[in-house]
Amino acid sequence: MNRAQNKNILIFLLASIGLIVLPHFEHIPNAVFAFFYLLLIWRLIGIWKQNWLPNKLCLFILTVCGLALLYSQYQGVLGRDAGTRLFIMALGLKLLEIKSERDLYVITYLAFIVAASQFLYEQSLLMAAYILFVCSALLATLICINSCKPNPVVAIKTAGLIIIQALPMAVVLFVLFPRVEAPKWMFFNEQYQAKTGLSDNMEPGSISDLGMSDELVFRVKFIGKLPPPRERYWRGPVLSYTDGKKWTQIKKLNFSHYMDKPVFNGTPYQYTLLMEPQDKHWVFALELPVEFTSPVSRNANYQLITSDTPDKRTEYNITSYPNYNTGFITRTEFKDATQLPNKPSDKITQLVKQLQGFDSTPENFITQLLTHFRKEDFHYTLTPPLMEENPIETFLFKTRYGFCSHYAAAFVYLMRVAHIPARVVTGYQGGEYNKIGHFLEIRQADAHAWAEVWLENKGWVRIDPTAAIAPERIEQNINIDQLIASGIINYVPLSENAQQTLDWLKQSQQLWHNLDYSWQRWVINYDNKHQAIFLSSICIDDLKAMLYWLAGLIGSITALLSWLLLYEKRKNILPEMQIYQYFCKKMLKHGLVKAKGEGAKDFGDRIIIEHPEKSIAIRKITDLFIKIHYGKYSTSDDLKALKQLIKHL
Repeated sequence: MNRAQNKNILIFLLASIGLIVLPHFEHIPNAVFAFFYLLLIWRLIGIWKQNWLPNKLCLFILTVCGLALLYSQYQGVLGRDAGTRLFIMALGLKLLEIKSERDLYVITYLAFIVAASQFLYEQSLLMAAYILFVCSALLATLICINSCKPNPVVAIKTAGLIIIQALPMAVVLFVLFPRVEAPKWMFFNEQYQAKTGLSDNMEPGSISDLGMSDELVFRVKFIGKLPPPRERYWRGPVLSYTDGKKWTQIKKLNFSHYMDKPVFNGTPYQYTLLMEPQDKHWVFALELPVEFTSPVSRNANYQLITSDTPDKRTEYNITSYPNYNTGFITRTEFKDATQLPNKPSDKITQLVKQLQGFDSTPENFITQLLTHFRKEDFHYTLTPPLMEENPIETFLFKTRYGFCSHYAAAFVYLMRVAHIPARVVTGYQGGEYNKIGHFLEIRQADAHAWAEVWLENKGWVRIDPTAAIAPERIEQNINIDQLIASGIINYVPLSENAQQTLDWLKQSQQLWHNLDYSWQRWVINYDNKHQAIFLSSICIDDLKAMLYWLAGLIGSITALLSWLLLYEKRKNILPEMQIYQYFCKKMLKHGLVKAKGEGAKDFGDRIIIEHPEKSIAIRKITDLFIKIHYGKYSTSDDLKALKQLIKHL
């Protein structure tokens, strides 16, 4: 390669590599990220200042520094994170020792690996489009390396054409090729990334921290009608133990075999739930789940638990009944649901007595307590004041400003003071409906806490004290509109044009969410189980039939592409070439055939030897054709003259 060509290729290659590593900013330490881009910029400057490039000793020192940096960020030598960092570091160091065309190939293939490693962290539709773009740039780099006159624009067009030609084959392989999942022992343990979301314990204000989070938790697509907002309770951890401030789960639920069997009635809801990656083995089902697919199970608190890996996106088919009776309560349940950390204060006891908690039915006490929340000066807020000491008593008698966790904790505590079994349930409530895709999106902002009270002949009954204070929280979602309605955000009326723009943006957002949902369900979540279901729907029931279809379709696509690539189509033929081909056909009638690769001048000289009487006409035709086809100063009159000469020959 000459120097100018090498310069253009290097600029194109380095720009592509810079784009490839950029999305890893969130996944690798800042020090490793900065070290790589330092090497990249150094190599970019070296295109014009070659004497600035490091020698062997300097390159060795840089390698040692890179290894030391990796060691300082040590998280093992195997696994996703360690492997990604090692490849990125190797790619950066390799950039500084480009000496031949072979080095360009090695760097390009390393870059492909780094690009593919991004899918180990994120598989969104947007990221897939980005990786497709940077891989097209890498493919264009290979095309430039093998071109006599590298042109980035032409190379990108060629790369796009190659990718389009490869897509049918990729689709067939994706759908039909057996999807063999690696055994679990091949996955090296990675430390879970810090994830926001519900915890297995609750303190005052803990759930309110999620109130402004737009992070997606799961999506639900119903078969048939949707449940009304007041029934959209997505059950999570049940918190029965309290120390007066914190509420936690009871780990050992060893009383399930003594429990009564729930009785369900009414119309069930059938739905598909697509959980986002998380760090807990929880599946948030609509209360109360009855039917669910393996590997999901239901614990003694009626919470769904999965034994599968939680840090990957997973789909579940679930059936829930909104109306149910859990039956009698076991002794262990009663003991757990009436536990108090210490003797309640006189003010608490007096409040329970005032609300007839000691001398009336549980149903009446519940009504009295909810009325107390509703009529007294209690307020619902996402930003409650701090309550470090005696949070329940402080909330009930001093601040009276709280989030759902404050109301649920206070309600359950007062029930227990009255010796009524009660517990806190956390999960999500509501969900935003996507009108385009017809599914619900539940986000961290929908995190919620409510209470369960055991009542005679009814079993565990859901009571949501938040509904007494902020019924709009239950009937609508916690979103910007809800925050405005709650007075947390000041409402500023929008103009008609601004409102139309906002509506258009919401529709665009829903369209994008629908595309992403379809991508996650039908592409990312297409595992061996879903493949078997899909193939059986098109009458492909065994491996033999699958391989026959695979071979047949690949063969057909290969034959079609071969025909398209090898068949010489007569298109985009220049006018003078069409006229000259007509001249060649006239010569063919006289036994004069233009040989392959024979130029117009040589062909004309051979015709004159055979027919010297036509030498003047043949020379005029040949010279005029060469002038039009290869010259810079031909006119339309020349083309007409050529046509007339050949016509009268």
